[in-house]
Amino acid sequence: MAKVFKAFLVLTAVFMAFSSCKKQSVQADVSVSGDKKTESNFTIGFSIDTLAIERWRRDCDVFLNTAKDLGADVIVQNAGNSVQEQQKQIGYLINRNVKAIVIVPKQADSLTECIRLAKSKNIPVISYDRLILNADISLYITVDSKAVGTLMAKELLTRNSKGKWFCFYGPQEDYNMSLIKRGVENQIKGAPVSISLVYYTDGWNYDLSYQKMIELIKEKNLPDVIVAGNDAVANSIIQALGEFYPENNILIGGQDADIAGCQNVVSGKQTVTIYKPINELAQKAAEIACSLAQGKSVEEASGTKDVIDNGYGEIPVLWMQPVAVTKRNMDEVIIKSGFHTKDEVYRE
Repeated sequence: MAKVFKAFLVLTAVFMAFSSCKKQSVQADVSVSGDKKTESNFTIGFSIDTLAIERWRRDCDVFLNTAKDLGADVIVQNAGNSVQEQQKQIGYLINRNVKAIVIVPKQADSLTECIRLAKSKNIPVISYDRLILNADISLYITVDSKAVGTLMAKELLTRNSKGKWFCFYGPQEDYNMSLIKRGVENQIKGAPVSISLVYYTDGWNYDLSYQKMIELIKEKNLPDVIVAGNDAVANSIIQALGEFYPENNILIGGQDADIAGCQNVVSGKQTVTIYKPINELAQKAAEIACSLAQGKSVEEASGTKDVIDNGYGEIPVLWMQPVAVTKRNMDEVIIKSGFHTKDEVYRE
């Protein structure tokens, strides 16, 4: 598993009371220093809603290493799954006069004022993986979440082209969930499939998805197929099913290709996971953030001409494409790429 904090991380606890994006509030100011011999050192900010999920720890690790290699100092802010704390922490980054901010938003439409303040100070803002809505962001960089839903549904349909489906998504405020949902629904259109349940896992609290599945099992309400918002949600469902129906034939799909997800796929407990090129995504985001911090334009830094409407206007977007991973191509996609080792996946 990738570790977020390498030996070069410096952790400083800072306790200040502030109440909005115009004021500071930070629980942990984590900074990574670039090579001090580099004359062009500058500071960028990375605001993330939580580091409790394996996938985000990997993103953060790759981002920090790349930025460090490019001579940047990085201030990381972990909002602990709180909208209000993220707003305050972004205000703190602005107050620190960082040269660029990369944000994984907790809630898509909660940062309009924060972004307005950043733009007023000429600080470029990159929306990372999840789209920030109704705000003048500089760039959105992401894996195509609609394609994630499409690929997941396509693979599940090849195994069972009819029947009852349950969808256990992540939090409703996570805009990516609406895109995945759209991809799933578009793919199954016209098939003899009925989505009998759509459940949103509030705060990515996997105890909630686990308890919901237990409730359904006790009601003897079981589907043929389950779409999960990520591999951790899928794993919570697998755990619940294992307590009552360890030999069930329910097809289950997830995303992120995390360790547990890949292990579940090769053991037959999960049908498919969607690999997202997280290393490349985080590396590219760090490269672009460093370029913007040094005065390059978005077009120069990203090379993209694609746009997406986020409610404020047309925002430049850089898409990366996901890959469906099953037992058949686990070694090719996951092992050979170095995303996980063979020992980790197969527990050898």
